[in-house]
Amino acid sequence: MISEKKQRVGVLGAGQLALMLAEAADSLGVSVVCAGQPGDCAGQVAEVVRVDLDDAREVAAFADSVDLVTIESENIHAEVLQGLNLYPNARAVGIAQDRLIEKQFFQACGIGTAPFAQVDSLEDLQRAAESIGLPAILKTRRMGYDGKGQVRLHSVEQAAEAWTEVGGVPCILEGRVSFSAEVSLIAARGRGGEIVFYPLVENVHEDGILRVSRAPFVDGDLQRLAEQYMRSVLEKLEYIGVLAIEFFVREDVLLANEMAPRVHNSGHWTIEGAATSQFANHLRAICGMELGSTQSRPTVLLNCIGSMPREEETAKYAGLARHDYGKEGRPGRKVGHLTFSAEDVASIEVWRQRLEAEA
Repeated sequence: MISEKKQRVGVLGAGQLALMLAEAADSLGVSVVCAGQPGDCAGQVAEVVRVDLDDAREVAAFADSVDLVTIESENIHAEVLQGLNLYPNARAVGIAQDRLIEKQFFQACGIGTAPFAQVDSLEDLQRAAESIGLPAILKTRRMGYDGKGQVRLHSVEQAAEAWTEVGGVPCILEGRVSFSAEVSLIAARGRGGEIVFYPLVENVHEDGILRVSRAPFVDGDLQRLAEQYMRSVLEKLEYIGVLAIEFFVREDVLLANEMAPRVHNSGHWTIEGAATSQFANHLRAICGMELGSTQSRPTVLLNCIGSMPREEETAKYAGLARHDYGKEGRPGRKVGHLTFSAEDVASIEVWRQRLEAEA
């Protein structure tokens, strides 16, 4: 009997998201190949091909060597992605990598956002500060993640210093909004247009870095509203794959913060907490397979920032799932995560405090 040939999925990037995609691929009969550099952490479980992701010719050659391509970061120049057999499509990635275009897109979908203004000069920033009000956050339009490319502005007198700090690149000034929680919704859309949703997750950030995710965030009305917004975005983009949208919760209103056209940190809990992880459903979607069930159980994720706890310490906790990305530790860097059943309140609190102290 002749075995069916495995689909070869190329991932642009070879970090921890590519690592977890490759781990999910084995049970699906999919082969993952990553475009990156020697020593990237996905090399622990997948083939890594040396590719300069800023070089359109190198990326095109890599794409020609696989059946289809996906991304682990939206911070790849959109022009490099043009013409590839890419899931999600280059339009979706292009919107997500520019904060101004992204917010304009949300509003075109009927989704509210924080107040914002385009900033292309110090004079723009000064005018925006007066019109939007302070405090506010100056954010670079491109290449920002985990709090990078952001400066808080508390007075107009800080404008010149803030503008210098961001390097005088195109930005937005985003007004501060009062909110009761930060949540995210993750969904997958298949090639036939079918969509599955995971439950809303409550997220806790510090210094712009995700520290804790708790699933589910139980609010039936907000779950339905988030799914309505997500469906609109997915269908307008003709999106295929996993998409995450982060929201601010203000009473019965959801304000979109940003979206990620890829598997997302706030969905890592699905590896242990859902019938089908976000990584498996992303591969199922882009490879044209039936999407898996998102039935889940209450789960908490704790990010390990800067360093991983010792294995002998985590081994003492039977309900703890340890994910070490194999990355060199340094301040502010995500090097792994731990997941727990949400019922294990005592262990969660112990490890939350320990990781917070070590970060």
